[in-house]
Amino acid sequence: MTIMADEHDFPQIGDEQIKLLECLSNACAVSGDEGEVRRIVLNEVRPHADEVKVDALGNVLATKRGSGEHSLRVMLAAHMDEVGLMITSDEGEGIYRFDTVGGLAATDLPGKVMWVSTEHIPAVIGIKPFHITEPDERKKPFTLDSLRLDVGPATGKIKLGDRATFATSFTQIGPSLRGKALDNRLGVATLIELIKRAPPNIDLLAAFTVQEEIGLRGARVAAFVFDPDVAIILDSTPAYDLPVWDADENVRYNTRLDAGPAIYVGDSSTLSDPRLVRFLIETAEEYKIPYQIRQPGGGGTDAGAIHKQREGIPSVSVSVPGRYNHSPASIVRLSDWQHTLNLVETALSHLTPEVLAGDR
Repeated sequence: MTIMADEHDFPQIGDEQIKLLECLSNACAVSGDEGEVRRIVLNEVRPHADEVKVDALGNVLATKRGSGEHSLRVMLAAHMDEVGLMITSDEGEGIYRFDTVGGLAATDLPGKVMWVSTEHIPAVIGIKPFHITEPDERKKPFTLDSLRLDVGPATGKIKLGDRATFATSFTQIGPSLRGKALDNRLGVATLIELIKRAPPNIDLLAAFTVQEEIGLRGARVAAFVFDPDVAIILDSTPAYDLPVWDADENVRYNTRLDAGPAIYVGDSSTLSDPRLVRFLIETAEEYKIPYQIRQPGGGGTDAGAIHKQREGIPSVSVSVPGRYNHSPASIVRLSDWQHTLNLVETALSHLTPEVLAGDR
């Protein structure tokens, strides 16, 4: 299929969209406790969707119907959850044990300032001051069992099972955006904009999913319910674009900041539908939208669960590259987010059954 360029009115990311991303980034929504983000999503999408519901797992499922009789049913998915901690034991005097939720290592945590629960109760993961640490101690690796969360006088407000996340406030730094949980609040913000600009040629099925970081659980349920013809997953992928000491740069990931959206060919859980990959590339090249191909290999998105539902769902992922994902603060470029929104919105407006008619 050849895409013919026309005069296309690209969506624009401005102050309103950045403010929305700020609210999403600052929300506490560790896997299984996505309510704070869910409330923001519902408030944004209800005025623009034909149908909105929250399923038993907590996914937000919004439908915006097209005007055609035989429109493609296109599922767009973005996960609401983030990595973080869960309180597991109360040791008294405001000191708590915890476990990690999602892809976090103990080495990421010592000395970090945290928010606990949707009340954003301030806390810190204590670390012994270096100058009173014995030399032998300094060589020992941190373990989860050696760390504690200190909330001081807020003891009575904390319950076992409460989640905690990094206390990093979102900010804009020149051309960059810095915040926690940009994996995947960027995808959530993008999907909200796409619902507001849903093209009439498709039925847009928007899934704001839960528990992606611990096994793609919400996406599995959402895809079964929607039963789409096509799925496009919106996420953020690591930008492995900094020099490292062992000269191993860009071996595992080759995505970079300032190079546009990353289109997936394959990852550890999905081989993207090649027809959709070609369609996205043709769209990007015809409309002169920067893009990059994410190096096939590890990692994964909600596509890993979606593409295996029912009789199989043609799927592809598109991600905004970000440095330092799954850490207290990620860095992304505003231009990469803008180009990602442009690519997906333009592709949706030109998506027809012909795209899937050819050989896979």
